[in-house]
Amino acid sequence: MLGAALLFLVGATVVVQWQANRARIDPDDAAQVARGTQIYSTYCAACHGANLEGQPDWRQPRASGRMPAPPHDASGHTWHHPDDVLFGITKHGLVPGKYAPPGYQSDMPAFANTLDDAEIRAVLAYIKSTWGPRERAHQTRVEEQARALSRRD
Repeated sequence: MLGAALLFLVGATVVVQWQANRARIDPDDAAQVARGTQIYSTYCAACHGANLEGQPDWRQPRASGRMPAPPHDASGHTWHHPDDVLFGITKHGLVPGKYAPPGYQSDMPAFANTLDDAEIRAVLAYIKSTWGPRERAHQTRVEEQARALSRRD
């Protein structure tokens, strides 16, 4: 009986750890980054640039009032946000009041019906893999702060 309980506990721990690892955005995971590179090229590069450079004058609204696509390289601000925000923006779009100021207008589509969660994480892993040490360290600190805050809630 004790052996069965111990086996169950070990099995449950392995499953929980597997799910936690599976849900990571890991810029050091070569397979995840390679998958993300392909997905980015197909779904993101048309607006955010083949080299993550974004659209010209990305900080200024267009005549339509909509904001151009920002860069995802070190010159942009993507690395200023925690993973859950980046994931949410990619999955749900730039929802004003949640991921953007009220009234903010963007052409960023929601990919919830196009990409699954693992594909979104792969794209974000690819983006993060291109950042230099300074940007990656900063984003890691932002991510750690966000996780600490979510544990308090």
